[in-house]
Amino acid sequence: MIPTLAFATALLAGPALAQTAAPEIPDVDGNGLWSMEELQAAYPSLTDESFGQIDTSGDGQVDMAEYEAAVTAGLLGQ
Repeated sequence: MIPTLAFATALLAGPALAQTAAPEIPDVDGNGLWSMEELQAAYPSLTDESFGQIDTSGDGQVDMAEYEAAVTAGLLGQ
């Protein structure tokens, strides 16, 4: 019983920990992606150049994978 409980706890904790890693960035238009303006609300020093580095798909929007890669690479600063 204990190993099952420990496994279940570890399994459920992963998504919860991942969600707390990102700051509260409002998705104003509700499309599941962040525009430059939406990211600038959380990161006021974000420039066009740094947004271009973060938006690796070049679609003008940042998804969670791009955001996490930017955080890991140190591209986002307050």
